[in-house]
Amino acid sequence: MTDFIVSKYNYWIYVLLIMIGFYGMMAKNNLMKKLIGMNIFQWSIILFYISIGSKKGGSVPVVDPSLHPAIRALDYVNPLPHVLMLTAIVVGVATTGIALTLLILIYRKYGTLEEDEILEALKK
Repeated sequence: MTDFIVSKYNYWIYVLLIMIGFYGMMAKNNLMKKLIGMNIFQWSIILFYISIGSKKGGSVPVVDPSLHPAIRALDYVNPLPHVLMLTAIVVGVATTGIALTLLILIYRKYGTLEEDEILEALKK
């Protein structure tokens, strides 16, 4: 049992990063800290999907016509998780850029990034 837990150390690291990111999004009042928590959460999920898409001893899924037609699919690495995570990275960078722009606008309008102070200013 211990060997199984130790052999999957990368998954434990991803779980820890997900928990840190989730804590940052839920427990912090500063909007910048929430954004950093969201980015940690997002990158841990991307790293998780990339790690499950790899395979020891796997090769690139390029079909060579000179090979036997009965090619074993188990010998190849599935490229789909990697392609999807490239899309997730692009979306994450765009989301972070827009969020930073909104944080700048919020700071210019309210003079703070603390959620409690912004909500108090909105009530007035």
